[in-house]
Amino acid sequence: MKLLLIHSDYIEYETREKAIGDAEEIEKSKDGMEDCLVAFIAIEKRDEENKDAVVSKAREEIKEVAEKIKVNRVMLYPYAHLSSELASSKAAKSILLDLETALKEDFEVKRAPFGWYKAFRISCKGHPLSELSREIVPSREATPEKGVESYWYILTPEGKLIDAENFDFSGHEELKILYEYERKGSRIAIQEPAHIKLMKQLELVDYEGASDSGNFRWYPKGRLIKGLLERYVTEICRDLGGMQVETPIMYDVNHPALSEYVKKFPARQYIVKSDKEYFLRFAACFGQYMIAKDMILSYKQLPIRLYELTHYSFRREQRGELSGLRRLRSFTMPDMHTLCSDIDQAKEEFKRQFIASMKWMDSLGLDYEVAIRFVRDFYEKNEGFAKELVKLVGKPALVEIWDERYFYFVMKFEFNVIDTTKKASALSTVQIDVENAKRFDITYVDENGERRHPFILHASISGSIDRCIYALLEREAIRKERGEKPMLPLWLSPTQLRFIPVSQEFVKDCKEFVEEIERKERGIKIRVDIDDREESVSRKIRDAEREWIPIIIVVGERERESRKFKPRFRRKELEEGKEEYSLEDILTLIKKRTETYPQDRLPLPMLLSQRAKFG
Repeated sequence: MKLLLIHSDYIEYETREKAIGDAEEIEKSKDGMEDCLVAFIAIEKRDEENKDAVVSKAREEIKEVAEKIKVNRVMLYPYAHLSSELASSKAAKSILLDLETALKEDFEVKRAPFGWYKAFRISCKGHPLSELSREIVPSREATPEKGVESYWYILTPEGKLIDAENFDFSGHEELKILYEYERKGSRIAIQEPAHIKLMKQLELVDYEGASDSGNFRWYPKGRLIKGLLERYVTEICRDLGGMQVETPIMYDVNHPALSEYVKKFPARQYIVKSDKEYFLRFAACFGQYMIAKDMILSYKQLPIRLYELTHYSFRREQRGELSGLRRLRSFTMPDMHTLCSDIDQAKEEFKRQFIASMKWMDSLGLDYEVAIRFVRDFYEKNEGFAKELVKLVGKPALVEIWDERYFYFVMKFEFNVIDTTKKASALSTVQIDVENAKRFDITYVDENGERRHPFILHASISGSIDRCIYALLEREAIRKERGEKPMLPLWLSPTQLRFIPVSQEFVKDCKEFVEEIERKERGIKIRVDIDDREESVSRKIRDAEREWIPIIIVVGERERESRKFKPRFRRKELEEGKEEYSLEDILTLIKKRTETYPQDRLPLPMLLSQRAKFG
């Protein structure tokens, strides 16, 4: 289904003649509505696959927008011109009537007649939310089978499982946001998240108009941050025992094992035509399954872990869901799959990867909320394990329990970040898969010489690398709202230290300081630059502040003579409590906070006068 939503002062229409033979019979040839949300609707062939899901999703999208713009009137207007893949007239009328009925629970609703040529006049309000487009896809990807319900709880570090509706969220406001978002939140972007402005302002990443929506261009500073994150998560996975592999980005649509996946998620696929049809991968699972299938494995070799940093995974997300780096169509995802002989081994690995994910989130300095999901019988048999995980993280976690399994996993966790729009986004995740080893004929030989299917752990210790940058920027935007100075972690800051000469006379001194730093780095690359532009010192400081430079040193006669400095630290936690710092002190300070992380050199020329502006 395609939707065009317009907040209008009024809409008036008049029917002219039938457009199709089975156009519905009408009582009024003219009608209209004032101060309303007009929903122009095209119902498509794929909507016939799951009419109930389409109606439910469309109702939620229309309701969310109507509530945002504070209207209680909705005009439904069939508008075939929004799509070239229309449903049959019978199915379209049925869906349209069901949607009308569903919306009447909350709104005053009118509907323009189906199957007629109509003339209409409309006046649009003209504010940022007054014209929005949406695409509704009838995928069952995140929809339980009929009869399978979700039950929501909060599990405390003390081991108490409390019905979420009865939990006191005082002091856990973001956990409450996560709960409400998971229960009824929409992934459609209504307002622009703060990180989109920041990623452009900081010259990290931007939209690429010459590509498909949801694909981005990365500038030098953004590419540096992305590269450091990729290297660090790879180090973590290698430390866990992950053996790094590389697999194709496209697969045969009709492959016997893969075709079931393709049919399950039809809306996500990019199809490439060569000698036959291929789909671009939306995860690294497929390639790693194929490798595991061809491996000769004994129980003695388990657990065994395959790891890949997929620089190119593709998901053709709905246009309305695309939202900067939060949800995009081409992304970088670290994927690790661990084969385990039994559930005890799987739980042991799950715990190790849970702890590694905590380490990842801490390295980014991110506040996060925990969600853990179970099939009920698995939870009841492993309740102690669930409590152990929540005790490890040290704060209440949202728990979802299903009566029956309708995904391939029996348990998963996610670390979620809440952004400036009050939406939750999952980063780190691990799942215990009990289905795909059989589907892809992955086996090992047990101690009795019999072939068995292993448990498979799907792990993304970081989640999408692109989304990690979204999370960093969103959380810093929240800090800014609280009156704090935003800053990236020191190990990720494109420039860690900036020298600002008070005049051109002192540029040479700044260069000498940089040379001394380079001689003393001792394996730690310090990213230092010099603002040698013909600008006032106050202007240079303001520009450094806008770039979130962590440490600024102004150099004049006193600094030339004494070789002692009074740095401007962006955050108090960087300070060492000294009145003055030597170059050695600055080096020690930066080294202490960055030596355990990947290193890289400055991504741009050292002198600001030599830099081009991006974007």
